[in-house]
Amino acid sequence: MAKTQTKKAPSAEGKPLSYKEYRQALFHLHVELVKLQEWVVKTGSKICIVFEGRDGAGKGGTIKAMTERVSPRIFRVVALSAPSEREKSQMYLQRYVPYLPAAGEVVIFDRSWYNRAGVERVMGFCTEEDVESFFKAVPLVERAIVESGVILLKYWLEVSPEEQTRRLEARIHDGRKVWKLTDMDLKSYSRWHDYSRARDAMFEASDTEIAPWYVANSNDKRRVRLNIIIDILGRIPYEAVARKKVTLPKRQKPNGYKEPDYPFKYIAERF
Repeated sequence: MAKTQTKKAPSAEGKPLSYKEYRQALFHLHVELVKLQEWVVKTGSKICIVFEGRDGAGKGGTIKAMTERVSPRIFRVVALSAPSEREKSQMYLQRYVPYLPAAGEVVIFDRSWYNRAGVERVMGFCTEEDVESFFKAVPLVERAIVESGVILLKYWLEVSPEEQTRRLEARIHDGRKVWKLTDMDLKSYSRWHDYSRARDAMFEASDTEIAPWYVANSNDKRRVRLNIIIDILGRIPYEAVARKKVTLPKRQKPNGYKEPDYPFKYIAERF
């Protein structure tokens, strides 16, 4: 078992990263992610990235930053809803297996099978026996995933209680974010230390040599997005795929075609 890092990584000091600086850095990382995408397709590689963390830690924003310039057919985001009655009757990890990557795919889990070790445990949706069974099974299942040729990367986004409070309050008052705030978020918010204990137990059971956890300080949203993307790119042995030179072909001649005198219903140009 890998030794879990207990010390917090030092956060970047100084002035906050400006939006311009952030977008410039993200631009270059997007170029690298496109190179990664082309390499994955050419080599038939299989990549699985798991994002976990407390509510408000910034998982969704990080995933959005990663995927905004790549193909959703290659970079597939998996964010499962509550299990159906049929799924509740299955072996727990069975529900997630169909979403694992095939050749030429990058699958990103916005929360994953680790729901059992986190929200399900803290909120009483499973028994302690269920949790112990999960802890015994998950290292074996992840070993099988890795030995099947999948590059498995697991990230925990760590946010401070003060920053979590600020972000959840923003969801209450910002009309663009109200959809992010659920009853479960409110119930979870009051159980900070229960989640800390659950996180610690999860790391102890599943931070292994073959599938270690990587922790990212997410108090600064812009920095954590860049830091995680850089870390992911550094852990995958991708190479730029040679491209043939592309030039646009000449357009055909109209050969008598004329734009029709048709009353197109154009939308109003308010900007």
